[in-house]
Amino acid sequence: MSSNLVPETGGFVPESGGPAIDEPGSPGGRVWHHIQGMFGQNLRQYGIMLALVVIVIVFAAITNGKLVQPNNVAALIGQNAYVLILALGMLMVIIAGHIDLSVGSLVALIGAIVGYSMYAWHLNWGLAVLLGLVIGLVVGAWQGFWVAVVKIPAFVVTLAGMLTFRGLAQVVATRTMAGFPQEFNNISNGFIPGFFGAIKNPFAGWLIPMNSVFARNLDGVTVFIGVFAVVGLGLQSWRSRRSQISHGLLVAPLAVTVVRWVVLSLAILLVTFVLSMNTPGATPILRGTPFLLILLGVLILVYSFVTTRTVFGRHVYAVGGNRNAALLSGVNTMKTDFLIFVNMGFLTAVAAIVSTSRAGAATALAGQNYELDAIASCFIGGTAVTGGVGRVSGAMIGALIMGVLNMGLSIANVNSSWQLAVKGLVLLVAVTLDLVSKRRSTVG
Repeated sequence: MSSNLVPETGGFVPESGGPAIDEPGSPGGRVWHHIQGMFGQNLRQYGIMLALVVIVIVFAAITNGKLVQPNNVAALIGQNAYVLILALGMLMVIIAGHIDLSVGSLVALIGAIVGYSMYAWHLNWGLAVLLGLVIGLVVGAWQGFWVAVVKIPAFVVTLAGMLTFRGLAQVVATRTMAGFPQEFNNISNGFIPGFFGAIKNPFAGWLIPMNSVFARNLDGVTVFIGVFAVVGLGLQSWRSRRSQISHGLLVAPLAVTVVRWVVLSLAILLVTFVLSMNTPGATPILRGTPFLLILLGVLILVYSFVTTRTVFGRHVYAVGGNRNAALLSGVNTMKTDFLIFVNMGFLTAVAAIVSTSRAGAATALAGQNYELDAIASCFIGGTAVTGGVGRVSGAMIGALIMGVLNMGLSIANVNSSWQLAVKGLVLLVAVTLDLVSKRRSTVG
């Protein structure tokens, strides 16, 4: 059965084997075709976003609003930054048809080395961060060599890495190391200074009671960043629509595009509103946007561009969709596989630095189950188990779902064992829905 590459999704669809469900001539095809015409190729993404909103609302109700309080929203970003970062790399690994089980252990090893370099060698924190990034690239190249050149399955290579790196982490970090420079700790715990001062909360006193935590003044810098993001989203949506029209591609009606922008903008502004009231404890000092949120925003933008607008990104989808077809099309599959794992090593190093900075300490026990959180985030976000399909936005929403579950269950004082069980069931349901959806779309 031959296949064609679909640029919009990066996946392959069969040419034979009966009409697909989204073909107008198949049973139910006209309805499905009309829905796709209205909403584009993003129906599953909308479903995942709706699931995230529902989960937030449910846990906000269960925790009596504690989940959505400003300090907890900021903590949600900090506590789950490692998942978001690792999910960016794991997304590309899974799309290409591989898996990486070593990232949790590598986080522990790099964190231990970075911590040891500052703790024992008194290395400048900037050089220590650079050392960690270099180690991540080297380890990524090492694993990429065995996968891409020697052709050993990634499952085996990274399983060996998981054991090796955890053992080396225990050798380096024989005890917990702490007392790092404040500049290093601020990577994950610092906030952008309030250069623009405070803005009076426009909702305080009439929509929000004055004694409510949501009646605080707003940080001007955070508000500016939120408004800038909304404007940027609108310009990007407009340019994307114009580009699709110029290439003769099917686009959603203008009204749907506007509604989508409005809904996403409201979500951004809501998060901005809550974050702009973030204060340290009960003091009135505004601290607004975490440095970590800016780092995450930059990484998400960069990897969204890489996966959708670069030759390397297209090659990743092609290799995962049909490796033989990609090879016959001139794709250097060995180079692609190698770079995927180099990139995974780099992002693992970033996650290790972020985790170590947030904890303010380095320990060999760090990174436990990080690989499972990253893999689960990708699958929950719609990345295909069989490879070839997945989006950065989906993986990020999946990571946020995992984060909200973690924090919501913790605030609700749910036993940690039940937390694991709930996350496992959510992962199973997500993968099942993905497989069912794929079968329905390929069987007429």
